[in-house]
Amino acid sequence: MSVPEREPLRLMAVHAHPDDESSKGAATTARYAAEGVEVLIVTCTGGERGDVLNPTFEVPEGHEFESIEGRRAVRRLEMAQAAAAMGVRQQWLGFVDSGLPEGDPLPPLPDGCFALAPLEEATAPLVQAVREFRPHVITTYDPSGGYPHPDHIKCHEVSYEAFAAAGDPDRYPGTGEPWEPLKLYYNHGFSMKRIRAVHEAMEGAGLESPFGDWVESRDAREIPERQVTTLIPVADYFSNRDAALRAHASQIDPTGFFFSVPRDLEIDVWPWDEYEIAESRVPLPERAAGEYEEDLFEGVRAEVPA
Repeated sequence: MSVPEREPLRLMAVHAHPDDESSKGAATTARYAAEGVEVLIVTCTGGERGDVLNPTFEVPEGHEFESIEGRRAVRRLEMAQAAAAMGVRQQWLGFVDSGLPEGDPLPPLPDGCFALAPLEEATAPLVQAVREFRPHVITTYDPSGGYPHPDHIKCHEVSYEAFAAAGDPDRYPGTGEPWEPLKLYYNHGFSMKRIRAVHEAMEGAGLESPFGDWVESRDAREIPERQVTTLIPVADYFSNRDAALRAHASQIDPTGFFFSVPRDLEIDVWPWDEYEIAESRVPLPERAAGEYEEDLFEGVRAEVPA
């Protein structure tokens, strides 16, 4: 008799803007997709208010980048190329970028933006996406958003709410059959442990480190470090991550920060993506200090039926 096939594992990564998925966990999503996991990137906003951060960016022929609609269209093109580089699916929630307010005092956020949407209104389309895709694992941002962009903070809020509510048949009626994800993770892209390891390795190799000022400023401000619980080995997928980053040509400078660390040095010093387990509905083993989980689906694989 043939061995019955298992239900495929499913991973959903929820991000605020197009390009966030490429700078946070892209190698992880590329790795799992290559291993046969169904991966869906959910992007909350269209990135319509993102500034051009690449001095060599040229607006694609037939497009303009001055209006909200024009920026949305270009960033959709970039997102499609990034998703292809990672080998994943992608879905838009349809909210409008809030922009990053600057000044003292800060200016008000624009009407109709994602960050100002009431929580249930902002969460409903994500609950529907969860119930349709039925992920076993969801990744998103910690409560700080990773940095204080209002859309990143809102992304955390709606992701946490959707994780809690999607399995409850009494909540968010009209958004599909209930589905209860099993694990929720927070991305950790730039822990001080990682930054110091790469910084010291570059200085030891006689190279200029991009993290010098960052190390000093983080230390001076005594920014609290959240616990990293999970290290996913992803060195074989750094090339997918880099291709996804370059796809976001309006945002990512191909000679800039993200490419300032030689890849052979990065592979030798820090070949992982970092995560923090936020919630788990499956039992997990206790680990001693310094021991890390190495699979987002640990504890889940045994729960997925044949």
